[in-house]
Amino acid sequence: MKTVKPAERWLLAKPDPADKIRLFCFPFAGGGASIYRGWGEELPAGAGVYPIQLPGRENRLMESAIRDMDALVEGICEAIHPYLDRPFLLFGYSLGTKIAFELARAVRRKWQLAPRGLLVAAGRAPHIPEPRPLYHLPEEEFVRELRRFSGTPEAILQSKELMELFMPLLRADFTLDDTYRFTEEAPLECPISAFCGTRDPEASEEEMAAWARHTRGAFALDMIEGEHFFLNSNREQLLRLVSAIVAGHLKATAQAEERS
Repeated sequence: MKTVKPAERWLLAKPDPADKIRLFCFPFAGGGASIYRGWGEELPAGAGVYPIQLPGRENRLMESAIRDMDALVEGICEAIHPYLDRPFLLFGYSLGTKIAFELARAVRRKWQLAPRGLLVAAGRAPHIPEPRPLYHLPEEEFVRELRRFSGTPEAILQSKELMELFMPLLRADFTLDDTYRFTEEAPLECPISAFCGTRDPEASEEEMAAWARHTRGAFALDMIEGEHFFLNSNREQLLRLVSAIVAGHLKATAQAEERS
């Protein structure tokens, strides 16, 4: 029987040795790696896009979702460590911002590695506590809150069978998010680029601007027309901004290679 290596579970595709830079992407609560489908074709040549597939969804549906941030980050660390052998960026959306942030700190502690940049979208800065925890709510209230987020398709919310299938994953991801506790460490050295929806009730402009305290490098905040899930409603603008950042890092990498 074939043994599945750790990286094969977390990554849908093995990173290409020809990559000049790698972008690892982390999903929102309840989301899977497929939310980043097509990103690789939209970014500049030389950039490899590698969405991280968390347990409990899509091709990992039969696995239990992880409810503890430290355990989740440790698993991701071990899986992608062999592929941090060249410049890399981390992108997180909503819940994924916390995962990407903690991963950046973990690889610094474990291997003295650092991403070239941390890109965060639709997720308040990690030191700001969750104002309205949802994970412990009775099912009816929990579903009502999911509907307010507009991230779970109505067809799933209306189906008893589908909700029985997806409820454990959604509960686990909101537990992961709501029970996260920020601990102080030195700010990251890499720049942070933040993206905020103009009408996002879950991560305001002020809460996104607060990411600035977590870097000693440059900080930039871009406003994107839309609500919490502008990843879907305004994909074009988001990808245009991400592409520009990736292109800048590719140019810097090429210039460094020319000097060496």
